[in-house]
Amino acid sequence: MNMKSQATSLPDIASQPHDQLAGKLDWVGMNRIEVPVRIAGKDGVTTQTPAHISAFVNLGEPEARGIHMSRLYLHLDRALAEHTLTPLALRHLLRDFLDSHADLSTRALVRIDFEYQTRRKALASDNSGWRNYPFSIIATLEGKKFSLELGYEITYSSTCPCSAALARQLIQHQFEKDFASGEQVDRQAVLNWLGTEQGIMATPHSQRSIADVRLQLTPTFEAFPFEELVDLIEDALKTPVQTAVKREDEQEFARLNGQNLMFCEDAGRRVRKALESDERILDYWARCSHFESLHPHDAVAIVTKGVENGYQPIDSHR
Repeated sequence: MNMKSQATSLPDIASQPHDQLAGKLDWVGMNRIEVPVRIAGKDGVTTQTPAHISAFVNLGEPEARGIHMSRLYLHLDRALAEHTLTPLALRHLLRDFLDSHADLSTRALVRIDFEYQTRRKALASDNSGWRNYPFSIIATLEGKKFSLELGYEITYSSTCPCSAALARQLIQHQFEKDFASGEQVDRQAVLNWLGTEQGIMATPHSQRSIADVRLQLTPTFEAFPFEELVDLIEDALKTPVQTAVKREDEQEFARLNGQNLMFCEDAGRRVRKALESDERILDYWARCSHFESLHPHDAVAIVTKGVENGYQPIDSHR
């Protein structure tokens, strides 16, 4: 028997009648498939980056034993190898999922998790460095209805306004101790005092923080605006974490923190204003988490638009 005839005689258990419990299934597929994706950067250059993919279709035929998972994998592998990641490419991929399961499925889903890598300029020096931003794309197709959900995270610094006010008060008290009341104060002496540890004898607490953003996008644009979406939130918050840092960069970072004191509520409002300004965003859910240096717990603010039935994104429970 040659290999071709042997292959055609291999049993296909999934397509055979079975005595198991029959019934429809909402989703069937695979999680964490290891496939690289092709990402277009802001300069138009396409790079390949590792990704984890989830691929699913529904099982609408109650008597069918299962779906054809190998078909999903092969469509996925071919599509992502040949095409840059775009809304149109994902729509074609989902259509291929459904065409290959025409007798079984009526809707399809693909989720792609990867890190978008880009160089970010230093705040003051001429240096730059790499930043990785976690992104998730979830695309679904049912009939002609194609929808896109995109999620990403922005890491930033947050300095507590209350702590800053308390620190300023302590500095005022120290000033009263070091400079007697009623005496003429020498400008140079005060200037020198401000440059000592006594002059900044208390500092406000700040912490690394994360804005976790989930968007429902209009699926009509040609390319995913990864860089623009990163800039949208970083520009709103003003204090994103840095890469290459010389002393002048660290000083500028300190200035930005001092001029952008934020409770988590303030950060949430800034993020909401930024998201409301972008017409490509149909709906959103965003959470600002401040990993407190004062407490063992986090301070959290969540904002939503809720256009479509109180839109709740995947993974919003985290």
